[in-house]
Amino acid sequence: MRFDSHVVRLLAAAEQLVNALTPGGDRGKPYDAPEGRDLRTAVETALRSDGYAPRVTAAQAERFLALAGRLREVFVAADASDLTRAARLVNALLDETGPRPRLDDHDGELHLHFHGSDPELYAGWAPGVAAGLAMALGSDMGGRLGVCEAPGCDRVYVDASKNSGRRFCSTRCQSRVKAAAHRERAKG
Repeated sequence: MRFDSHVVRLLAAAEQLVNALTPGGDRGKPYDAPEGRDLRTAVETALRSDGYAPRVTAAQAERFLALAGRLREVFVAADASDLTRAARLVNALLDETGPRPRLDDHDGELHLHFHGSDPELYAGWAPGVAAGLAMALGSDMGGRLGVCEAPGCDRVYVDASKNSGRRFCSTRCQSRVKAAAHRERAKG
């Protein structure tokens, strides 16, 4: 299944929020969740796109921080092929955020959006991200939410490749693993 650009953007936002806001490992190094102004900047960066640059308050950033932890659980469950658990987690987010499908006209083209009833930034993004994940899990994309397999990295990704063979969050992690395997073979 191919998603329109809005759903792709929602899935990318989910991935970017998790990777920017949750602690763990990043490309072999410990990663701490940002705090204070750095947290606000990380949320702004995760949501930014062409022509869209949100301003995030400290209170909104804290809400996105909590959301990112819950989104990570969805990626982890999907990566473990526990789509039932991933669906339960997403259903809870859908229940809490109340997405409302709406067709919006952008330059003569209709796009399906999933805003909540409140125009506030978090209330606009959280339902959309939950709906995007629901659409992915309810399609053949459900198994394409993953967690990086590189040692020391737990960043997440959405596998949009043709063959659904992605295993790493970035080419940097993929190269690290390949280089380590090459060095190991060269020793033997």
